[in-house]
Amino acid sequence: MNRIASAAAVISLSATLVATGAPAAAHAATTWTSCGSAPGLDPRQECTTLQVPLTYGKPGGGTISLTVSRIRTARPGLRRGVLLLIPGGPGSPGLRRPSDMVKRLPKAVLDRYDLVGFDPRGVGRSSPVSCGLAHEDLAPTLLKPYPSADGDIKRNATWSRRIADACARNGGPVLRSISTRTEARDIDAIRRALGEQRLSYWGVSYGTYAGAVYATMFPGRTDRVVLDSNDDPDPRRVARAWLANYSVGIEDRFPDFAAWAAARDDELGLGADAAAVRRTFLDLAGRLDRAPIPWPGANPARLDGAVLRETMLNALYSDAGFPALAALMRAALGPGPLPAPSTAPDEAMQNAAASAAATLCNDVEWPSSLGMHRQLVARDRAAHPLTAGMPVNIGPCAYWPYRPAEAPVRVGAQGPSNVLLVQNLRDPATPYSGALRMREALGSRARMVAVDSGGHGSYLVNGNACGDDTVTTFLVTGRRPARDTICR
Repeated sequence: MNRIASAAAVISLSATLVATGAPAAAHAATTWTSCGSAPGLDPRQECTTLQVPLTYGKPGGGTISLTVSRIRTARPGLRRGVLLLIPGGPGSPGLRRPSDMVKRLPKAVLDRYDLVGFDPRGVGRSSPVSCGLAHEDLAPTLLKPYPSADGDIKRNATWSRRIADACARNGGPVLRSISTRTEARDIDAIRRALGEQRLSYWGVSYGTYAGAVYATMFPGRTDRVVLDSNDDPDPRRVARAWLANYSVGIEDRFPDFAAWAAARDDELGLGADAAAVRRTFLDLAGRLDRAPIPWPGANPARLDGAVLRETMLNALYSDAGFPALAALMRAALGPGPLPAPSTAPDEAMQNAAASAAATLCNDVEWPSSLGMHRQLVARDRAAHPLTAGMPVNIGPCAYWPYRPAEAPVRVGAQGPSNVLLVQNLRDPATPYSGALRMREALGSRARMVAVDSGGHGSYLVNGNACGDDTVTTFLVTGRRPARDTICR
């Protein structure tokens, strides 16, 4: 397993203390060392490694390594505490997030908080997991289960069973231990190791669900909570709802790209108005379904309709992705060569796929009926042609060999009123409609500031001064809007 250099201190936390959630005690002196010299890593960022229980509630069950990073405030006299940066995914690393965020956060926030990041268990430097998948099985259009061109899902079912079997064979006990409940307990272990009575944090995407679960399990240990780009916390479906929400989110967001492309019709030739751009995209996806174009170096090594749809989905996360999507469409429509593919290394994909699958499948049971999934896909393809049935298709969780060890957390309103939700109105991955369900679940604990913008990620991302100022004011002073508001 990858670990911090041997000079880093290893802090042994009592499994019983962690399991019972005892109050913070005076912690042993924590030794921090350099995180290394990777490109873009702030030289002030330092790292340490904690030992946390493999299985909480089983004191003799062994431990795993959890790697944590921080950049301390330059103004200790103004320090309020730590601001934990909870990454998304699930399966995304977070160790370098202090280096990334120290460049973006306002000085008033940096003066008051140590920025703390971590790789969640199973990810990056925190006891990483892998299912040992073949290169072909790591194709993004399989990891997101796009049906065959005619809507058939037999290939998805075969792949899903193969992946579940591989994870059971190769994932080991760490993979079985991963869940959002466990991540919340790991977060509390970080709090204790840092000697903090209460924790402020900023969770993004999946990090909003992990943050909401923490606030539900440990309400008295929360300080100022920012949840940015919010998942639907429906405890009956959990990640099934997140995936299904892509159908809605893409439909909410695609008009932004279509309007952008139409305004550049003289240059791009994709359509003179938004409706024409949408027709161009759907017609092109259908053409590529029937006659894929070879694309050496990509995985798979062809541009088909599913690859175009997945490229579109990723491009809609930020306006900065619009030109690349338009360029790929132009190349596929015309005689020009395709652009160079952007293919992630297999090692990174292995870790991300395994840790994500573990969270999605260990949190809640998924239905396994092939007939039910056929019906869902057929209806979704008709209602949401941009995503072609992918969001409701069958996946590895249908064949997962382990039942969830615990029931999903029902996010609730019990606890201090100290949560601020920030949400784009046109988010392709975590749509506004799902964020409203998070807002409802948190009840009087929360306020929401919605931002009239598109893309995934809101605070300090889209240039909306109203939304950014609202979050900054809350982190610095604790003040929130008296009621939910929309920043136009």
